[in-house]
Amino acid sequence: MTVEPTSPQAAADPADDYLRRRALRRGSAGWLLLTGLGVAYVVSGDYSGWNFGLAEGGFGGLAIAMVLMGAMYTCMVFALAELSSILPTAGGGYGFARRALGPWGGFLTGTAILIEYVLAPAAIVIFIGDYVESLGLFGLESGWPVYLACFVIFLGIHLWGVGEALRFSFVVTGIAVAALVVFALAALPHFDAATLDDIPVDTSAAGSNSWLPMGLLGIWAAFPFGMWFFLGVEGVPLAAEETREPSRTLPKAIVWSMGILVVLAVVTFVTAAGARGSAAVQEAGNPLVEALQPDGEATAWSRIVNYAGLAGLVASFFSLIYAGSRQLFALSRAGYLPRFLSLTSGRRAPYLGLLVPGAIGFGLAAGTGDGARMLNVAVFGATISYALMSLSHIVLRRREPDLARPYRTPGGVVTSSVALVLACAALVATFLVDVTAAFIALAVYVVALAYFGLYSRRHLVAKAPEEEFAALAAAEAELARD
Repeated sequence: MTVEPTSPQAAADPADDYLRRRALRRGSAGWLLLTGLGVAYVVSGDYSGWNFGLAEGGFGGLAIAMVLMGAMYTCMVFALAELSSILPTAGGGYGFARRALGPWGGFLTGTAILIEYVLAPAAIVIFIGDYVESLGLFGLESGWPVYLACFVIFLGIHLWGVGEALRFSFVVTGIAVAALVVFALAALPHFDAATLDDIPVDTSAAGSNSWLPMGLLGIWAAFPFGMWFFLGVEGVPLAAEETREPSRTLPKAIVWSMGILVVLAVVTFVTAAGARGSAAVQEAGNPLVEALQPDGEATAWSRIVNYAGLAGLVASFFSLIYAGSRQLFALSRAGYLPRFLSLTSGRRAPYLGLLVPGAIGFGLAAGTGDGARMLNVAVFGATISYALMSLSHIVLRRREPDLARPYRTPGGVVTSSVALVLACAALVATFLVDVTAAFIALAVYVVALAYFGLYSRRHLVAKAPEEEFAALAAAEAELARD
């Protein structure tokens, strides 16, 4: 006699219940919101940080570094556009590497991305505090109360829901981008090409001249700062499971985001250096404001840009919190990290995936106050993930040539190979800029890999989307061999 279950709960598959308690809100974003998200990840880098590359390589060195890093990101996002159309899951880069390189490759990539997206908000919140203090807002000084307020307010918006969060990010990003246009128009009348190469030349450096005052090695040392114009744009695929028609929407948003960022990078870099001179802005905490104050006195335009710089920092801080939570959510849901971290609320927000990285970020910001060091650690993690994601594209093209690809990368593996080579060069360059930051990132990596090797690789969740994709691919390969 067949015994029928007495309730729907009894009939439910435990694996289905596991995923139900870890479901995101589907269809919350279209290509426009995702394009805004891609720009939001990065826009704070136009307002500060990049200018320190002038001290490493001069105008010419940073210009070449920006072009090379722009080429790396462009090639990489074309590869990511293809990969996201194949595997539209919240895992993003980790999911791509899991399919192409196996569990170890997936974990290596996901951990590198997580390092980037946990450390970057911690660094940016310190810069927000500095801006709040410099603007004299409410008489506040930079410190832990400001950092705590930022995390509480913006984590609260994320917990409210992804649609609300992305719309907030879109509005703040729009303000920051509009202010960059205002800056360029205000700086243009003061532009003087003769001041671009006014940094003193180190005559002992090989290949040095007025355009390369630190010589040829200065180009390489400027790589991490050239990245700041684009760092974070690769996070767009992390919104895959909350996107309408992800196989079509994600490629479009990724490509549009990169196009906008390239234009903003060129305009901001050239006008800021030319309006005041490279030497004047190379060590400024707010280089765009400095460029609009030739006599050191604040002007109406410099005040506008100063307030907009705060908006740009908020946009990047807010969106990077989103990216970090989705990467942590995906790794946890698949069992690579403790599973409880992927539980979602009634509003389908991964609340622990938001709160845990937020607590870590706040602790690092309040405990160290060293935003530059944390950004360098984030860059180290980012370059590792770029190399592995580019390699994933190459492997999948070679191993699964007949895989359905709604979007195909222009240039194919040649494009992703260029990204791979430049990412490896950028990884080595981080040791030229900040050896301590690089070894801190390596130490975190060693601890994470020990956890995976000793425990979590034996406790992966077969029903997680990334694992199902991998299992299906393995089954198809086995059938093909038979």
